[in-house]
Amino acid sequence: GQLVESGGGLHQTGESLRLSCTASGFTYRGFPRNWFRQAPGKEREFVASLQPDGSANYADSLKGRLNISGDNDGREWYLQMNSLEPEDTAVYYCNRGRTWGQGTQVTVSS
Repeated sequence: GQLVESGGGLHQTGESLRLSCTASGFTYRGFPRNWFRQAPGKEREFVASLQPDGSANYADSLKGRLNISGDNDGREWYLQMNSLEPEDTAVYYCNRGRTWGQGTQVTVSS
């Protein structure tokens, strides 16, 4: 399978963004649909997960600013992030199983 992210870019503090992930080539869609991010000089960290039953999990530090959603076919999922902060600057990756996207850069200026 292949994953492709889109929707990154330059944002101002306080703005919102919506990232998209498009999946292709997956025959099994039972894995959770995830978002991770990696800030400069830091480890990749979990952001959000959309479970097959439709429930969502969020990183504690980001809870309240995030919403993860996806289509019913399992081919696309999205991450809405509100009240952006410069600390949100990172490369955002979508993930399913052992497959990762190439990442999309999000930069938040103060």
